[in-house]
Amino acid sequence: MNVLITGADGFIGSHLTEHLLKKGCSVRALCQYNSFGSQGWLEEFSHPETLEVVYGDVRDPQFCDTLCEGIDIVFHLAALIAIPYSYVAPSSYVDTNITGTLNMCQAALKHKVSRFVQTSTSEVYGTAQYVPIDEAHPLQAQSPYSASKIGADAIAMSFYNSFSLPVVIARPFNTYGPRQSARAVIPTIISQIATGADKIKLGDVSPTRDFNYVLDTCEGFWQLSQAQCAVGETVNIASNYEISVGDTLNLIRSLMQSDVVFEVDEERLRPQSSEVFRLWGDNKKLKTLTEYTPSTSLEKGLQETINWFTRPENLSRYKAGIYNK
Repeated sequence: MNVLITGADGFIGSHLTEHLLKKGCSVRALCQYNSFGSQGWLEEFSHPETLEVVYGDVRDPQFCDTLCEGIDIVFHLAALIAIPYSYVAPSSYVDTNITGTLNMCQAALKHKVSRFVQTSTSEVYGTAQYVPIDEAHPLQAQSPYSASKIGADAIAMSFYNSFSLPVVIARPFNTYGPRQSARAVIPTIISQIATGADKIKLGDVSPTRDFNYVLDTCEGFWQLSQAQCAVGETVNIASNYEISVGDTLNLIRSLMQSDVVFEVDEERLRPQSSEVFRLWGDNKKLKTLTEYTPSTSLEKGLQETINWFTRPENLSRYKAGIYNK
């Protein structure tokens, strides 16, 4: 099976690349074009003959056309994802997330792929109006980032409705694990504790999240790509469990045997109406359509993440003392 993963050089994309290689797939992995020849997190593991690394940009429709040649399944992960940066550069999010998805859908349609897995995000739901959040929950654009993902999902689904492109929208909740950007709360706390910080500045720690270990998220993607009954559907990838950010940080502090003090920093607070205060995902639909069951508890997943980040060769890649917006 020939699969294409866009955004393969990123956190989830690199793990998905490894995951599918282990399942015997031939993977074409797209890295964003750069003058350094960097393959991002793909450089963390050896490349078998069944991995083809290419460079490019989903904002270019001609490139996307060639990218999809000979591909059976597209996993479209390429996106701008940082919420704070979307406040200052919203046009970039429209170009990459919406127009990029349009380009990929047009190319996938032309080359008759058998499945197009569009990567969504739980941020499209905004603050929960009810819990657990199922796929019928209203969408709320509480940041330019989430608005761009709502638009990208709509573009993908329009290609299913209009042109019968076999689309499934995978909507993962808060994924964490090794290689995650320090812009996310779990890696920034782990990396700062690991470098000896005695105080850590944070934004609001009262919001709740539905955290999912990255390998569980990857298996959810795979299961959805194989389930014919998932075509035309939007499906949460969630643990069906919520925990506050504050309680998560206390668990990390306990696992790392640290006495670090957490402090609220006004600069790190989202605008009040933009903060998503509660996320708790319902995963019943995923379990009904596929054989998926989350296999990693939060405590186990955090310990695996801590183990990875605290290795000197990994920790040295992170600028623990710098606030990444």
